[in-house]
Amino acid sequence: MKKLWSMLVLTALLTTGLTACGGGSGQETGDGTGVLAGFTAQDLEGNDVDDSIFDNYDVTMVNVWGTFCGPCIQEMPDLGKLAEDYAGKGLQIVGIVSDATDYEGGYPEETVALAKEIVEETGADYLHLLPSQDLLDRVLSSIQVVPTTFFVDSEGNQLGGIVTGSKSYDEWTALFDKKLEEAKS
Repeated sequence: MKKLWSMLVLTALLTTGLTACGGGSGQETGDGTGVLAGFTAQDLEGNDVDDSIFDNYDVTMVNVWGTFCGPCIQEMPDLGKLAEDYAGKGLQIVGIVSDATDYEGGYPEETVALAKEIVEETGADYLHLLPSQDLLDRVLSSIQVVPTTFFVDSEGNQLGGIVTGSKSYDEWTALFDKKLEEAKS
């Protein structure tokens, strides 16, 4: 645990000032509909998951992150708090661990274990998905930087564009409120 925490601190120090691994502006761009309608995957515990996870929410924030990405890990405590704060407001957060696959359908144990440890250490206590073929084809194949975030409705249809780069609690709150307002109108 101490080794992981030291690694996280070192990563944070090396990436101070960066908002994304691989670049990224932190701006909302693009649009794509139906991106997660009908998908299947597994969570970090190996449980099967499908698009029914969206059914009871007006808006779901999908945050694609990597175990190697300092900005991703730095924003996870805020995302954990936001998930808790917005739980009763019709918004949920779902993470996709972009590097927890060998791109042949397998999940390297060491990467999954590291992802679980990061989630626990940062308090990002919301659903995190492993990259299934559906997620690789529909989401990860077009992602160039992490974190990349987008929002979907209760049917898995994308709402607006994507956001690249990390944000603060207050920045996410403003965007959450805007997305919830748009979804309810």
